[in-house]
Parts: sequence; C-alpha cells; structure tokens
Amino acid sequence: MRLSLVSLLVASPLAAQTSSQWTLEQSTLTYFVSHPLHHVEGVSHAARGKGICRAGECDFLISVPVNSFDSGDSNRDLHMLQVVRGGAFPMCTVRTRIAEAAAKSDTIRADLTVEFAGQTVLYKQVPLQRSSQGAETGIVGTIPATLADFKIDPPSLLTIPVRNDIPVRVEMTWERQP
Repeated sequence: MRLSLVSLLVASPLAAQTSSQWTLEQSTLTYFVSHPLHHVEGVSHAARGKGICRAGECDFLISVPVNSFDSGDSNRDLHMLQVVRGGAFPMCTVRTRIAEAAAKSDTIRADLTVEFAGQTVLYKQVPLQRSSQGAETGIVGTIPATLADFKIDPPSLLTIPVRNDIPVRVEMTWERQP
C-alpha cells in the first residue's frame, strides 16, 4: 500500500555527467500486501520524475499519485486510499542524492527519503540495479517499506490484520536529456 510508492518509488539512478538532466520516461511501481488468506499487488504506471546532476552530485525526485495504484479490485483500492490517508496526502514522493561516480556502477546503494501518508521515512542504502542502453538507464529495486514506518494501522480481513511488510518494487527507465 505505499509507495504507491510506494512509492514509490523510488529511485535514484543513473550515470550522469556534470550539469546533466534526467527524465523518468517509464515506471512500474508495485506494492505487495500479504494476509494469511491472500496476497495483493497494486500497480501504478503514473510516476513522474526528474534528476539533475552537477558538481559531482545527482539529485532525483519521483512522485506518484496514491490513487493511481490498481489492485484489480476497486473496493479494495478505495479502502487502501482511506487507510493511507490518500485524501489528505494524495502524493507519494521519493527523493535521493547520490554521488555521480556511484551512479555509474551496476548496483547503486541509495538513501531514499519517502514521503507517504503524512510521514517522512529515510531508507538507508537501498540496493538498486542499474542497466544502460544508449541515453536510457534502467533502475530496478525494492523499497523495504512497512505500515509501521508510516504510522498506518494494518487493515484486517476477518479480524486478522495484514502483515506489516509492504515492500514496493520499483522499475524505471530514465532518459538523459540533451
């Protein structure tokens, strides 16, 4: 339910050069919720993002509307919006800053600041896999989010609450701008 995010996503990518800019071209953010009776995935392709690299540092910002996640059940999605306070906090954002040199490795370890459901949480050293082809760079990873991180009471089904873990898988394609 998160990173609707989760956020979310996520991300801090790319091989960069001084004073370069990046745009998030494609994204798939998937949150996972587990309950003893079933497993739920919610997917969003609505994330937007920008990155700016200068003086050896790259700053990235990604945002996604919380209501853009689809679990395949509109009633569940409405309940998710209530549980995560989507009316009051309609966006999930992820920010990161990485060293330009670190952005060129196959695995990037990024500190991700996630704003979701009215809370801000720092996830340290999240591993993100990087691949490049031409001007495009792919980033894949999982944000290890939990309901408790964002002070969200676990919803219940038949009086049994969902698990606290709600990891968010992030798959993004970034493009360097000319």
